[in-house]
Amino acid sequence: MKLRRAELQAQIESQEEEKNNLQHEIEKMSCKLTHLNDSLAKRIAVRNEYDRTIADTETAYMKILESSQLLLNMIKKEAVSLDQTLVKAKIEKQQYQ
Repeated sequence: MKLRRAELQAQIESQEEEKNNLQHEIEKMSCKLTHLNDSLAKRIAVRNEYDRTIADTETAYMKILESSQLLLNMIKKEAVSLDQTLVKAKIEKQQYQ
């Protein structure tokens, strides 16, 4: 019986050592996971800020593009109107000569 007890005690000690090793590994992995989650959260926040900045920039660019197109159209209309006024003035000048 003492031999069986000694064998059982050796098995218990072996399993307790394995348990302690696993517990230590779990603690290391848990710490690593915490650091990884923190890093990931920071990177996601930065990425979201990039997304927001890109969206704001694209919106501003589209507004500038629309405004430029409106200005170009207005200038074209004014140019046509000025050309017509100039042509009328030349015709009237020729009629009086």
